[in-house]
Amino acid sequence: MDIRKTVVFDEEIAVEHGTRLASPLRRVALGVVLKNPLVGKPVGTDLAPLIDISFKVGDMLTRKALELIGDPKNLRAYSKAALVGTAGDLEHGAVMIHARIGMAMRGVIRRGRVPIPGNAKVVAPGAHADMIFGPIDDGWDLDAIDTMPVMVADAPRPDEILLLVGYMAGPRPHARSKGPDQKDVDALLKSFA
Repeated sequence: MDIRKTVVFDEEIAVEHGTRLASPLRRVALGVVLKNPLVGKPVGTDLAPLIDISFKVGDMLTRKALELIGDPKNLRAYSKAALVGTAGDLEHGAVMIHARIGMAMRGVIRRGRVPIPGNAKVVAPGAHADMIFGPIDDGWDLDAIDTMPVMVADAPRPDEILLLVGYMAGPRPHARSKGPDQKDVDALLKSFA
């Protein structure tokens, strides 16, 4: 694994829309900029090298995230993303965020019943990634759904991938948009029968 650099985005929001929050919201996103080992390889090339890298990176970045954000019991949401340089293939990023990184993330925090939102895209250097946060254990914890844009000015270069993980402690600031819960959705689905 050829890592050029590690990046850390750490924000603590104390005041939102002019009002002090009861407790600050903390979001962190950590990433590595690494050489894409599959650049120049034909479509259909075995993706296993990227899967192995993503698992190792997911474990490493989650451990670093916990050093910043603290006890995993305090986490409310998680996220993952991959930005692939223009010489790579979208599937290079997709396999990194869908195949194994989530298992590494869950293994470190020892939680995570709900799928981890993620996105991958092919971009030029300086493009932003949307860290789409989703709830960790309760899929209907809608106050845990949030977004944090991040960007690295010089990454990914055409032959690189920027692989990111993110965590959030606390609900979205001033969360008050009550949506359906599981029983509402179940009732709607039952009505289709």
